[in-house]
Amino acid sequence: MTAATKVEDRLRELAPQVLGSLVRRYGGFDTCEDAVQEALLAAALHWPAEGVPRNPKGWLITVASRRRTELWRNDSARRRREEGAASLEPPHVEPIEEVDDTLTLLVLCAHPSLTPASQVALTLRAVGGLSTAEIARAFLVPESTVAQRISRAKQRIKASGAQLRLPPQAERSARIGAVLHVLYLIFNEGYTASSGSALHRVELTTEAIRLTRQLRDRVPENGEIAGLLALMLLTDARRPARTGHDGALIPLAEQDRRRWDAEAIAEGVNLITQTLAVAPVGPYQLQAAIAAVHDEAARHEDTDWRQILGLYELLHVVAPGPMVTLNRIVAVAMVDGPHIGLQQLAAAADDPALADHHRVHAVRAHLLELAGEHEAARDCYRLAAHRTLSVPEQRYLESRAVHLERSANKARQA
Repeated sequence: MTAATKVEDRLRELAPQVLGSLVRRYGGFDTCEDAVQEALLAAALHWPAEGVPRNPKGWLITVASRRRTELWRNDSARRRREEGAASLEPPHVEPIEEVDDTLTLLVLCAHPSLTPASQVALTLRAVGGLSTAEIARAFLVPESTVAQRISRAKQRIKASGAQLRLPPQAERSARIGAVLHVLYLIFNEGYTASSGSALHRVELTTEAIRLTRQLRDRVPENGEIAGLLALMLLTDARRPARTGHDGALIPLAEQDRRRWDAEAIAEGVNLITQTLAVAPVGPYQLQAAIAAVHDEAARHEDTDWRQILGLYELLHVVAPGPMVTLNRIVAVAMVDGPHIGLQQLAAAADDPALADHHRVHAVRAHLLELAGEHEAARDCYRLAAHRTLSVPEQRYLESRAVHLERSANKARQA
């Protein structure tokens, strides 16, 4: 690991702590957040060459506090309110080491007044320490779009009167649930990018796992946090085998399981096993348990599909949703046969949430192929390829259609 990489990792860890210290001291989330970003940039430029200071958090807080004062002065000048600004200059700022505001910042960034896209962008910027440009690259959107999302998010938080403090205990569970949803969205976009030429956005999956670890450290008794962390570990463990050398998608059934991350699987299995034994069961835990069953099978043929189906039945009750419905139907087909799966898929496809979704066509194609209806499967694979915006998914789905067409041609020639 290079010195620059070590510095980057340290800065991502310190970013929410420094921002929390400034917001508690001065208020004004938006101004403090801008000041912290500039302090992080200064550290990224100076620390690799000059060395990390003895008290890195104190260094960042001091630099950010000075920059925050400059920003305040500039704003005051524009409004002709310079008087008294000099008194805000902190001659020396001592960090409050015993206070870690990471959890509080995560809750603030998942404020209910924000859209999911704004929650994700603000979380990555304020808590993850990613720059606006890094977030834009990860989501393949213009930097100006991300900047607008972050700006609007900070304005809404300001307008709502939200402060840097945890909500009352009665509201805390729901707000932590919102935080988990944001981290889940970040991970999913990193694991299967919704558009673009790459299947993975590793910077997003890495950041989602890091932030979820931090959240679990602060709320160790929450079973759903542990479940989400286990789910991420067990899912991301397959990433090395999920694409070929050319970046082409390799489905789960065809992956070389020797390339899976055994250490991450062991950690994820241990975590979900311990959590299910002591915590109330929730949707993230159930999804992690399903991932564990997949990961523990030495071969695809060894997968315990009956256990997976049973877990999806529970998940369908606890947290029903369109993707749960589709995945459950696949499990049904693996247990009871593809024709039963196709019957259930025909009924589920009437759900408006699934109407014309590329995954419906992809699942139908897969089940038709298993049922031996190759011509219909070919057409569905092509329809699914046309619907998705992910280039690797398009290529895989089209390759399945081509394979079936070639097989049909060979059969006719025989």
